[in-house]
Amino acid sequence: MSIQNSLSNAFLWAKPLAPEFVKNHYRTQQTFEHPAKFVRPLEGIINMKRVLVIGSSGSGKSTLARQLGATLELPVIHLDRHYWHAGWVGTPMDEWQATVQKLIRRDTWIMDGNYRETLNIRLQAADSVVFLDLPPWICALRAIKRRIQYRKRPRPDIAEGCREPLLDPQLFQFVRHVLNYPNRAKPFVMQQLRSIAHDKHIVLLKSTQDVDNFINAPLDFPNLNFINGRQAIHTPQIVRLPMD
Repeated sequence: MSIQNSLSNAFLWAKPLAPEFVKNHYRTQQTFEHPAKFVRPLEGIINMKRVLVIGSSGSGKSTLARQLGATLELPVIHLDRHYWHAGWVGTPMDEWQATVQKLIRRDTWIMDGNYRETLNIRLQAADSVVFLDLPPWICALRAIKRRIQYRKRPRPDIAEGCREPLLDPQLFQFVRHVLNYPNRAKPFVMQQLRSIAHDKHIVLLKSTQDVDNFINAPLDFPNLNFINGRQAIHTPQIVRLPMD
C-alpha cells in the first residue's frame, strides 16, 4: 500500500461518524418514550402556529405556554388575562365570545385556558392542541403552591386586581375540584380531542417528564392519532358539565 493510500485511509477513519447535534426548536431526530410505552419519530411536517394548551387547574398551562412560545417563537395569549377583571369580575358571555373570536383570528399564537363555552371554536381555529393530563395530586399541590407564591401579588397570567388569598374559605372546595378533574371534566375533553384528531396535531402530556421532553423538541412528540392506533383507549360515558 502506498503512503498516499495509507494517509487517505487514516483520514477517513479519523472523520466523525455523524455531525454534532445542535439543539434548536426545528425538526430533530430525537424520539421519546411516551407513557403508552412506545417510541416513535413523528413523520411528515408539523405546523405549530396556532397552539391551544388545555388541562386541569394547576397542571402548568400558563408556564408551558410561555416556554413553548419561547421555543417556537410565537406570541402567547393567556385567556385568564382577557376573561377576568379586577376583583375577579368575569366578562359577560356575549362579550367573551366576541373577544375569543377576535383573538383566534390572529395569524399565530400559543393560547392557554379552558373556558368550555368557547372550547369548540378554539379547537377549530388551532392547528395543534396540547392537553396537560398530569396526575391530579400534582395539579392540586401546584395550585396550592401558586397561592403561596402569589399571595401578595397577581399572577403574571392574570389581570391586575385578581389575587388568590392563601386562607380562602373556598380553598378546600377548590382542591377537591382539582382532584376530581379526571372524572369531572377529562371525559368531555378527550371526546372533543378524538373528534378532531384526524386533522389536528394533538399531544397528550401525562407526566412532568413528558412536559420536559415536549419542550425540548415539540415537533417530535407522539400525537393522539398514533396513540389511538397502537392501543385501545377506554372512553367513559360523557356527561355535559358547566364551564370548567
